This record gives sequence, C-alpha cells and structure tokens, in this order.
Amino acid sequence: MKKTSTRLADGRELIYYDLRDDTVRDAVDRRPLDRTVTTSGIRRDVLLGDAVAVASHRQGRTYHPPADECPLCPTRGGRLSEIPDSSYDVVVFENRFPSLAGDSGRCEVVCFTSDHDASFADLSAGQARLVLDAWTDRTSELSHLPAVEQVFCFENRGPEIGVTLGHPHGQIYAYPFTTPRTALMLRSLAAHKEATGGENLFDAVLERERADERVVLEGEHWVAFVPYAAHWPYEVHLYPKRRVPDLLALDEAARTEFPQVYLELLRRFDRIFGEGEPPTPYVAAWHQAPFGALEEFDGVTRDDFALHLELFTVRRTSGKLKFLAGSESGMSVFINDVPPERAAERLREVASS
Repeated sequence: MKKTSTRLADGRELIYYDLRDDTVRDAVDRRPLDRTVTTSGIRRDVLLGDAVAVASHRQGRTYHPPADECPLCPTRGGRLSEIPDSSYDVVVFENRFPSLAGDSGRCEVVCFTSDHDASFADLSAGQARLVLDAWTDRTSELSHLPAVEQVFCFENRGPEIGVTLGHPHGQIYAYPFTTPRTALMLRSLAAHKEATGGENLFDAVLERERADERVVLEGEHWVAFVPYAAHWPYEVHLYPKRRVPDLLALDEAARTEFPQVYLELLRRFDRIFGEGEPPTPYVAAWHQAPFGALEEFDGVTRDDFALHLELFTVRRTSGKLKFLAGSESGMSVFINDVPPERAAERLREVASS
C-alpha cells in the first residue's frame, strides 16, 4: 500500500491509498473554494447521560446529485470534484459538511473505488484489503488527535438508510467521547467479569454463538453469525476468532482472510430478497475499543474489548422496510419480525455456488 497525503483547495486533508507503490499523486484541486466554516458542537443530555452533535451547517450538504455531478467521482475533463486526480484506488478526505469538527472530533469520507456504479460487494479481494488497510491507518492517525476518544468506521448504503450520494463510500467518525452503545457493552463486560471471577463476556458470547444454529459462515480466522437477540430482521455480526480491541491489533492472517469472508457476506445480503430486487440497503459498523480512559468501567481494559463488525439491513421483506416506531424510537425496545434462526438459515441458503 502506498499512502499520499495532500490538501484540497479549502485546506481539508485528502489521502490517496494505492495498490501500486509507484503511483504518483500530484494533481491539484483547481476549484475556487473558500475555507470551510463549521458550527458543530456537542450537547450533553443530563437525563439520559448521552450526547448530541448539533451541526446546522449540514443542512446545505450535497443532496442526491445526478451521476455526472457526483462529487466522489474522480476529476475528469472540465468536471471538478472532491478528488483532484483522474482515477484512484481508495481515497479518504475530511468531510466538507462534518457532524464533528475541531474540539468536537473529526469526520472523514472513505471512497472505496472510483467506479460510480459499483458497490463494496463488487470489489476484488485486493481492493477490499486496501480498504481494510485504509480503515486501520485512519484509526491509528485519528486516535492520536487530542480531541478523539473513539474511532468509528462505517458504511451506510442505500437511499432507504438516508444516503445522499450514490457513489460507493463510507465514513469515519472520530468522537470526543465514548459512544453510548460502546459504554453499554463496557458496563456489561465489567459486570460479567466481576460476577464470573474474570471471564470475558465477548469470549463467552462468541463461544455460545459458534455452537448454535445461527452461524452464517466461518473461516479459519473469522466467524459471522446472526446474534441470539438480533435487533434487525437481517443482522450479522462478524468477529475475528482471536480477540483484539481494534483494527490495529489484527494479525496478518486475519487481514488476509477478511476480504473473502466479508465480500461473501455482502454478496449474500444482496441475494436474500430474491432476483430482481433493488440492492439491499444496509449499515456496516465497526466496533472498536475507545482510546480514552476506562476508569468508569471497573476492572475493564482495552484488551478486554472485542473488535467486531455489525451488518444489518432495514428491509424486513421484499418491498417492506423495518421502521423504528414507538417502541424502538420512544423506548429503545426493538421488536424483530424475523426470528434470528430463520434469518441465519436464509443467509446460508443464498451462499455463492
């Protein structure tokens, strides 16, 4: 992997990640852009104990542009975009309309390929590995920023999820706090460790899931399963078999196998609703241990946390979406219409031949 860092016309950082070491990236951003002005701030909810990012400048972000005006495609001819070069393998750049900025953290965009009509599932194993390497590198770099406590790499796919740019891409949020969902995991981890005299809850869950009927696919170094208490109609968790706290700690064997396992998982997601259906909308979310202090979670260290990816779709059946209505949105109690065992069975049925 070759990494080349440059600056866009308004001062934002852009980084090329290339498969070839001899690739030269010297294209200049020719757009007449002013410096970006953001109004992001963090507000604490004292009743719930969580945080809300307020970012009013995002109201003006690019919204469903036509394909020939996509800002994530390479710059070609007279059409200038966020990526100054005429082609790229993987690109990461600071979001022009960030939810988090400055003392409130940082937001980045990850473009998986220059092919506007592709998806992550269309990538080759080499391209998918390059994305993994980019995620890892950005996790390392962002973790050293003074304001950052947790790094979250994720992909939103499909207009049903709220995606406003059709080009295959993901995002990275660097939060200035430990996110509420991670805090819940850490509290459960601490309570289980104390109650069992030191047993790791992630290890116990993974052992139980591997022994059950909800395993979707398994490699030498990774295992994917529908969790016992899945929140979404089709939800899969992907774990490395060797517990590590973050992407940085994955060994070479796990990195090498990841593309085959993950690409197969994504391709099965595109087949679960049958032929002729639109691409399956999904969220793919990496859970990594926070880089900040963990004193509030008694007896828990970063090494107790287990890196894993959660992949889920908001589609519950052909032509129907799972909406977060009263119980989910009002009380955070999910109601799942698809039994996890049936979801796992279906995802095994649509395996590649």
